[in-house]
Order: sequence, then C-alpha cells, then structure tokens
Amino acid sequence: MEHSDLMNSKQIVLIKDFHPKPYGRYANDAPGCEKTSGEVFRKTILTPALREFESVEIDLTGYNRYGRSFLDEAFGGLIREDGFSGEDIKKRLSYSHRDVQSIEIVITDRIDAAIRDTM
Repeated sequence: MEHSDLMNSKQIVLIKDFHPKPYGRYANDAPGCEKTSGEVFRKTILTPALREFESVEIDLTGYNRYGRSFLDEAFGGLIREDGFSGEDIKKRLSYSHRDVQSIEIVITDRIDAAIRDTM
C-alpha cells in the first residue's frame, strides 16, 4: 500500500483508547493480560492505525508505570512481528508522556533494539 493511499494522521490516547492500566507483554502472561498487554495493544490498535494512517501519535500520559516488556512488545513488536521497517516507524510514529519522559526513552530504546535484532 502506498503512503498516498493512507489517511493523514491519528492520535491514540493509550489509557482511554486501550486500557487505563496497561500491563504485560503477551495476552496469555497472566489473567487480565488479554485486555492489557503490549501484544494486544499492538495487534488491535497500533498496527491497524499504522496500516490506515500516514502518521500515528501515541499519548501515554495518565499512567506512569508502563513495564519495559509492555513497551517492547507494543513498539518493538511493530518491527519484529508486524514487518514495519525501523525507518518507517521512526518517520511515521510519534509518542509522548507529558510527566515521565523516561518512558519515551525506553520506547526509543526498544524500537532501536528491534531494528538491531532484524539486521
């Protein structure tokens, strides 16, 4: 699909559009993770948005305890599991947390690690 076929942009407010307390890497990690995991967020919200929109912005504000495994699966999984290139993700995906900037740093690190893992 050409980028010109995609609609312009979408903002996702994670705690409203997905779950107020995201937790876990995989849907089967623990009871409840089928609703809260990074895998479920990526498969049901993030990947479809990136397939439909030219750019996607994720607002992570409102929850301060994102686990590294959630972030790795949600964001790194775009490259490892869903076939997006690192270049594509860096160009089309933005993310922010107004209160805890270290969450943004972890996401960038997990995307960079996924890029290295696929080289």
